[in-house]
This record gives sequence, C-alpha cells and structure tokens, in this order.
Amino acid sequence: MRPTGPDEQGQVDQLTRFLAPLRRVLVLTGAGISTASGIPDYRGPDGIRRGKAPIQGPEFRKFEAVRKRYWARSMVGYPALARAAPNPAHQAIAELQADARLGGLITQNVDGLHQRAGSHDVIELHGNIHGVVCLDCHAGFSRRFVQDLLEELNPGIPASGADIGAAPDGDAHFEPDALARFHVPDCVHCGGTLKPNVVFFGDGVAPACTTQALAAMEAADALLVVGSSLMVFSGFRFCRMAAAMNKPIAAINLGITRADDLFSLKIDGSAERLLPALRAGQRRAW
Repeated sequence: MRPTGPDEQGQVDQLTRFLAPLRRVLVLTGAGISTASGIPDYRGPDGIRRGKAPIQGPEFRKFEAVRKRYWARSMVGYPALARAAPNPAHQAIAELQADARLGGLITQNVDGLHQRAGSHDVIELHGNIHGVVCLDCHAGFSRRFVQDLLEELNPGIPASGADIGAAPDGDAHFEPDALARFHVPDCVHCGGTLKPNVVFFGDGVAPACTTQALAAMEAADALLVVGSSLMVFSGFRFCRMAAAMNKPIAAINLGITRADDLFSLKIDGSAERLLPALRAGQRRAW
C-alpha cells in the first residue's frame, strides 16, 4: 500500500528514521488498530470514552443481574468480533516481526487479530474474548461453544449486533428489555459461573502476564505505540517505564494520548495505511 500524498509519505519517512537504528522495538497496540477491521474503539480523538459504561469485574462476580446484563449484551455483540478479520496494520506488524524489524508485541486488545495475522508470542494484557473460563472449576471453553449455549437458552433475542454496534470487548451498545427472562448458561462440568477470559474494568492484569510484559519492555531498546490513547494504566505504564529508562517512544494514533509528553515521535495518522507503507519501504531498502 503506497502513501496517498506528501503528508503521509512524510509520516512514513519519520517512522523509517525512528526505526532505522533500532533492532528490539517493542510494539504496544490498542483498540485503534482494529477499527479498520470493523471493530469500534473505546474512545474518540479527544480521549473521551464513548458508549455505555463497561461491566466491572467485582460486580460481575458478585451480582447475578450484572452477569445477565453482560451475557445478554455479549450474545448480541460477539458475532461482530467473530466475523472480524486482520487488516493491513495487523499484517504489516506480523511481516515486520518476521523480518526482524520489530521485536515483541503487547496488545491491550482481546480480539485475537494479531495472531490471525501471523504474529507469534503475543502478550495479551487483557485476555482473549474468544475464550471463556469457569470461575469455580477453572475449565476452559471456546466462546463459540458458549455462544451456541446462549442462543439455545434465549431464542427470543436475535444473536446479531449488526444494527446495534459491538464494543471492542464483544459487548453491545444496547440494553435488553427482558433480562428477568434471560438465561445465563452454567459450566457444563460443574454448574459454576462462566466468565469471558478477559480482564474486566476494575480487575488487574494477571501477575504472570504483567511479569512477561515488563520483561519485554526491559529487553527492548524502544517502544512503538499503535492505536492506543493509553488512558488505561495497563498500557500507559509501559510508556512511563520506557521514559524512565531513556528509551525512545514513538506513537501512531488518531487523537490525543495520555503519554503525548513522553513521545520522541507522534504520528497522527491511520495505522492501516502507514504501517503497510513502512513495510514496503523497508522491503525496497534491502
């Protein structure tokens, strides 16, 4: 994919100069990289969150009504995530990694699109929406299996978010009318409580995942942020860490971020155009 004009070409040139002397660039991605795959992001260019308030983890575990609300909305919103495919930005990152032009990859996304594009050893800070875990016996299930259970138990609710809008975590921007009659499936092994294998708001990233991600930042010689406002601390902390270690930070993001004052380079542009153009330029240079 070639740049569309001098401004975009200039942005690609800036990224090329930033990356040229580096060999261990850690990439941190957020919801903005997946918008070209048809998955809306959480925030607008001003960094303000849009849509309905997210489910809080402690409330999900404590209250049956909250679990009903989540699973009803997720039943409608999940099909949009299941249909999504990697876009050119995901593919360019995987190719740049394969060519050893980029190093490790940390994502705040739960959509699994980096893996589908060919990236390996992806550190998923917030889990993966395509898995479900039982909070009681810890059995794991595919989200597709649980979706089938939801549709069997709730035939009156259309399992499609096409006209409603799905959030990046598979939630849907609507409130079902008949939650009292909505049935949440239990674990088929123990009858326990099912939870998507993601980190809800109000919960912390798993310690093992945090340790792995921090080690990746320690080993890197720079950080490249793609499609994240960094308003959530789980992502912002890597910018603070890189800055404290005097490691350069670049960002490709439409709109403001929480770490704008820490960047060596800030590109206000579309990752799905800039990253493939960057990849093409690297290929021609070899």
